[in-house]
Formats: sequence, C-alpha cells, structure tokens
Amino acid sequence: MNLPPLDAGRARDLVGRFAGLPVLVVGDVMLDRFIVGRVTRISPEAPVPVVRFESEHLRLGGAANVAHNIAALGGRPVLVGIVGADHAAARLRDELARAGVSADGLVEDRDRPTTEKVRIVTERNQQVARIDYERDADASGDVEVALVERVARLGLDARALLVSDYLKGAITGAVIDALRRCASPASADLRSGSLGSPHGRSAGLSPHDGLGVQAGERIPLIVDPKIPHLACYAGATLVTPNHHEAEVATHLRVRTDDDARLAARDFRTRAQCGAVLITRGEQGMWLSEPGAEGSIPSVAREVSDVTGAGDTVVATLSLAAAAGATMAEAAALANQAAGIVVGKFGPATVTVEELLEKFGI
Repeated sequence: MNLPPLDAGRARDLVGRFAGLPVLVVGDVMLDRFIVGRVTRISPEAPVPVVRFESEHLRLGGAANVAHNIAALGGRPVLVGIVGADHAAARLRDELARAGVSADGLVEDRDRPTTEKVRIVTERNQQVARIDYERDADASGDVEVALVERVARLGLDARALLVSDYLKGAITGAVIDALRRCASPASADLRSGSLGSPHGRSAGLSPHDGLGVQAGERIPLIVDPKIPHLACYAGATLVTPNHHEAEVATHLRVRTDDDARLAARDFRTRAQCGAVLITRGEQGMWLSEPGAEGSIPSVAREVSDVTGAGDTVVATLSLAAAAGATMAEAAALANQAAGIVVGKFGPATVTVEELLEKFGI
C-alpha cells in the first residue's frame, strides 16, 4: 500500500518554512577526503592499480554532512560532536565555516584523531581503496561531560533534535539522555515562551500542523541509528534504519512491502520509538507510525553514488518536522531529496530550488 503523494502546494508551504529553523545535530562528525587520479597500468610490485594523482577534494561527512544538508536547505544547524587536536580537525572546521555551519559545539579529544576517511578514486568515480583514521571508543570522562553540556546548552533553542550515529564514539547513553531532556514537554514550554519568534506560531504554524513544536509537546527527536545502540533510542519520535539494519534488529527478511510492514512494526516495539522509516534503496521507503503506514516509492532516476544519502534523508526529515509536517509529509519530502542526492558524487547536499523542482514548482 502506497502512502498518498504530497501535493505541490503543501510541499511549497512546508519548504517555505525551512529558512532559519534551528536544528540540533548530535553525532559522529567526519572529514571525507577524495584523492582522484587516473589508472593506466598495474603495479609491477603487486597486483594493484597505479593511480596517477590528479586532484584532491574535501567533503563534510557523517553528522557534519547532516548539518551541511540542513544549511543547504535554509535551516540553521547547530552541530555537536568530537574532533581530535590535529590538522584534520582544522580542515573540518574550515569546511564547516564554508558551509555556514557553526563549529562551536565541537568537543576536542586529544586522545583520538578526527575521524577521516580517505578515498582513492579514479576519474570515473570508481573507488580503488579507502583509508580510515579513527578511534571508535565511546566518549567518556571529561569529553562525555562536555558533550552533555553542549547538548543541554545548544539544544535549548532547537525546533528539532537529530542523532547521527555512526558508532564512532559521540553517541553514548548520557548524550541520548541529555537529548531526551531537551525533547521533553518542559523544554518545549520554555521554547513556547518566545513564540513571537519567526520559528513559532507567528510563522503560521497551526496547532494541528503535524510535528511542529507547540506548548506542552515534545520536541521531535529523530535518530539515524546503528543497531548496537538500539536500546538507547527509546522515546525517539522517529528512527530511520536502512533495510539491512531493520533485518539485523528484527531477524526478519525485508524483500516485499509485507516484509517491510512486519519488520517496521517489530522495530518500533524493540526500539520503543514513536515511528520507524525504513529506507529501502531502489524500493523507496516504508513508514510505520500510529497515524500512517505504507510505502513511498523511490523517485531516483539516476544513481551515481549513495554515499551520504541517509544524511540527506534525516536532514530533510528534521526540517520538515520543525516546519510542522506530518510524518507522511516529512517522509515524502525526504524521499524526493534522496532521489536528488544519489545522482551526485560523494556526500552531497540538496537545495530548496532542487527540492521544489521535483514537485514541479
């Protein structure tokens, strides 16, 4: 069963509210480095290709890419994560500044490197090798305390909360607890005291507009998960596993819509979350929540690279949630955004103009 499509007028209305919406992004920040070259021969030293260097490119990855996507869509991301005391951290901060994302929420951990993924690719975008610089132990001690403090302080003004979990150490039980406190109705009431701001009811949000934040309501908490942390996500508004993660968590095969329906319901029970959106690649998405359940067909016409597509999905979901979309409306917008970004190389972003064009606007 397919969910009803989102009409152009409603899409224009929701996307028009994205500008300036504050979203707290908490998770594993990364720097993606691409070394691009040409392969013309095999090495005489070993059966591997020789790559002649041509260029090098930097991209924001992980939670940093999520924040970049929010900024590209007009939102105001606030990023919390861990970096090392190294050159990669400086380069990551520079890239964040270029993307219009504040680095004030980053916590420095001198005992670990900044997570960096170096991909060696050919001029035809074929990956030859990848080198990962990382230490994935959970944050602890003073670093974890600093993360919790930044979540509590920077999350106060957020209209949506987003967890980007890549199992690189930033997401711990204490950090999730801090996010749950930010999402509580009491925190929402603090925000409602300044609803004269452009992000509250004066922006045209109706009390019946879906996920928009109202007095006495929870702030939407959206999680891009990793299954080993599944028990930590209890109480989340929405969790977005891909179909492999859904299979691992539920021990169910996900091949058909019926499979997806059963797995999503089981996942909701196991994660103790309000809703589940399973991303299924070329088969689209499956949404399961009390008010809506069904399939959202894929709209991608050309797939160049799926790297970072999940980041675009959760970024769009969080902005739509903050703008007052229903779950189904938020998922429909995220599906269109994913269809755009998979046509680009590497971790990429979507603009408001590109998103509205998908609705003929």
